[in-house]
Amino acid sequence: MAKISTRYICQACGYSSAKWMGRCPECSAFSTFSEEKVAAPTKKSSFETSRPNSGALGSSKPQSLSSVEAQKTPRLSTGMSELDRVLGGGVVPGSLVLIGGDPGIGKSTLLIEASVRLAQMYGSGLYISGEESVSQVGLRASRLGLESDDLLLAAETDLINIENHIRELKPAMAVVDSIQTVQHPGLDSAPGTITQVREGATTLQRLAKELSVPIFLVGHVTKEGNLAGPRALEHIVDTVLQLEGETHTQFRVLRALKNRFGSTNELGVFEMTEGGMESVENPSQLFLSQRQESAPGSAVAAVVEGARPLLVEVQALCAPSYFAAPRRVVTGADYNRVLVVLAVIEKRLGLRLGDMDVYINVAGGIKVGEPALDLAIALAVVSSVRDTPLPKTLCAFGEIGLAGEVRGVGHAERRAGEAARLGFSHCCLPRAGVERLGHLENETELRAVSSLRDAVETWLPDALRGRDAGANAAPHRSSSQSGGKNGGFGPENSSKSGASKGSPRFSDRQNAQLEAENIAVEQFEPEM
Repeated sequence: MAKISTRYICQACGYSSAKWMGRCPECSAFSTFSEEKVAAPTKKSSFETSRPNSGALGSSKPQSLSSVEAQKTPRLSTGMSELDRVLGGGVVPGSLVLIGGDPGIGKSTLLIEASVRLAQMYGSGLYISGEESVSQVGLRASRLGLESDDLLLAAETDLINIENHIRELKPAMAVVDSIQTVQHPGLDSAPGTITQVREGATTLQRLAKELSVPIFLVGHVTKEGNLAGPRALEHIVDTVLQLEGETHTQFRVLRALKNRFGSTNELGVFEMTEGGMESVENPSQLFLSQRQESAPGSAVAAVVEGARPLLVEVQALCAPSYFAAPRRVVTGADYNRVLVVLAVIEKRLGLRLGDMDVYINVAGGIKVGEPALDLAIALAVVSSVRDTPLPKTLCAFGEIGLAGEVRGVGHAERRAGEAARLGFSHCCLPRAGVERLGHLENETELRAVSSLRDAVETWLPDALRGRDAGANAAPHRSSSQSGGKNGGFGPENSSKSGASKGSPRFSDRQNAQLEAENIAVEQFEPEM
């Protein structure tokens, strides 16, 4: 009989210890150890596990690469074009797919809708829920208007029973919602622990390969947004999908973080409606549908998510700050890149942003991390500062360097082509590589720029001119401006001479404060 011992296992990385520890020495995570009962392996079990086993992946006899025949297995369509796109063209039979996302984002809704459509096309489907009863799943399906006699429902958390159901029915597709609720009766650890999750994923992977049944697993996420459970779970499965989006918006974005049967550079866009998750065939038009064309601080950027070009609206709002440290609020873009763009604007263009709160938002709830968004952010910020709208037919993309140059980005042809397809007659893009886009000159006007100043002078010609530009220019201390030895604060530069009014060395708010102080001093001066 195997000896039962108590071990403390880190739920983040799987590190095992004989005693409880507050911090894991392997992954440096705090409060992740849980107590589990572990059976020490006997000599007989060790011998049995060391015996050769062909398993479901075929014979273990080595073969030459040229003798292996590549079999092209037809993929199964889910009936949802965006989901098929992310999976690489459809579901591969025998694959194990893990989908994660925040609570309430729509994971179960997406999978039950895909299960119904796939069951109607291929004859059978199995949806196993470990968090809801069969009546609750049926109520959700009826709310979405889904009806099918081919999809079977089951409420089960026992791993042995789940395996028996799949072996008996051999469905065209099986869904387990969720993997954190599945437990093996032979293990004493609680559901959701690293031992249970690893055992469940390994068993279902072996079952999927053996029966050629695609199995979808729903995974929970942590408060940091990562998939809960051990990192080994992502290594076991064939495909890892991440469903993203703001819960208060109707758009959802599905990304492939790992895909053994396709590219990870694909992205699917869905719209959450009363009838479920609907595929968005033209996401660019949907993101720009509510845009106010004549609003200052609004710019359209051409970005590429995976292999798909998208047009998104970048909004900027610059307002006077009443705090010692002005606020920088960024939604949907890389916070650090926005800070770099603001520093380049202040240094290379001479616009004072140190006394302003800056708010940047990518409309539609989408998150963009590529540097091609820099040029649109810069144009939107300058437009907001000068309260001057950009042309409504302008689309911009390009990376901004620290010297103020506009650098080239990849997939320029796709970006410009998407802008031309949606009717944008002007496209501001980096000068590098523009000669390869000559065939698009008849569809849109290509304006190549080499620096940020060129882009601003082209589309906002009055932003860097006039008295306002001089008032916001960076201070330059010279002998004439500093007032000699007194630095501009001596008696000859007092308020009576009017030197403090409209001084280029201060912002408008600072000039107003100085003028108010001078008036107060004049009122209390004794009469001679």
